[in-house]
Amino acid sequence: MKRRDFLKASGIGLAASATVAAPAIAQSMPEVRWRLAASWPKSLDTLYGGCEYFCKRVAEITDNRFQIQSFAAGEIVPGLQVLDAVSNGTIEMGNTTLYYYWGKNPAFAFATAIPFGLNTRQQISWLLWGGGQDLVNDLLKEYNVYSVPGGSSGAQMGGWFRKEIKSLDDIKGLKMRIAGFAGNVISKVGVVPQQIAAGDIYPALEKGTIDAAEFVGPYDDEKLGFVKVAKYYYYPGWWEGTSQLHNIVNLEKWNALPKHYQAAFESASRDSFTWVTGKYDAANGPALKRLVVSGAILKAFPPDVMEASYAAATEIYTDLAKSNSHFGKMYASMTAYRSDAVAWMQVGELSYDSFIARMRNRN
Repeated sequence: MKRRDFLKASGIGLAASATVAAPAIAQSMPEVRWRLAASWPKSLDTLYGGCEYFCKRVAEITDNRFQIQSFAAGEIVPGLQVLDAVSNGTIEMGNTTLYYYWGKNPAFAFATAIPFGLNTRQQISWLLWGGGQDLVNDLLKEYNVYSVPGGSSGAQMGGWFRKEIKSLDDIKGLKMRIAGFAGNVISKVGVVPQQIAAGDIYPALEKGTIDAAEFVGPYDDEKLGFVKVAKYYYYPGWWEGTSQLHNIVNLEKWNALPKHYQAAFESASRDSFTWVTGKYDAANGPALKRLVVSGAILKAFPPDVMEASYAAATEIYTDLAKSNSHFGKMYASMTAYRSDAVAWMQVGELSYDSFIARMRNRN
């Protein structure tokens, strides 16, 4: 064959192969448009910002073929109804903390945080490497939902109180906004728990409808203005050594996604964990300084409050583990994991952090 004829024939072959290949690529990369309903107002630029970051990463990874639009709490459904909306297919997916739905099943608390549970690193480690996430999704199957861990707030504060707490007697009868399963525990030591969405906490505290409120930590608490209406800022947030967020998806929608879109979803969720958790760690220190300048009075919970709360939590967990199979499996899994994790962190992490804190205080 002459060179000119060979090139001509080759050109035809290449053109034909391109014609065949293009539809195949298009079929493997369909355009998918989803909506994400968040449990957070837009003013919380780390919680809601993490949703926007997640959506952006999904689009980037899939060359904009898989796009998700985020909506703040109340724009499609109220913040505390995200699970229901995803479950019944009103919305394809949501971003929330699953302990909001402990009333449906108290085992949901393990997905986010339980009082005196795990810290941030332990929680994500248990979910991904200790079998925790499989247990969470086994529970969520009953609600037609699948979940992937997203961001985390890190350890939280104990909240804002209108009066000083000097002993266990001082918290009895207080009406406190407290999220998730923790309300069930704190009620055993005399507090009256109130579950209130983020945007409604400030007016309730200002009007005296509630006596105390916890939310996240210094950065978000500063944005919500709590220091203006309650001066006493307590720590630690023993009910949330972390607060793990989840991206939740309608199970039928998840199963219909191409495998590479599922992989993009999971990869973007891991990215958003780093983004959200890192941003909180960077922002909380400076925010705490500003809150103190604004009049916040930092206080540690009295020992009798901590010890009574720990005893109440342990009693509740023991009873629920016997009567609720999902709770029993998660509690056994988490406590077995925690035993080794705490031993290691006491040696490797606590000793180091304590030394650095001492050196800082000398400067």
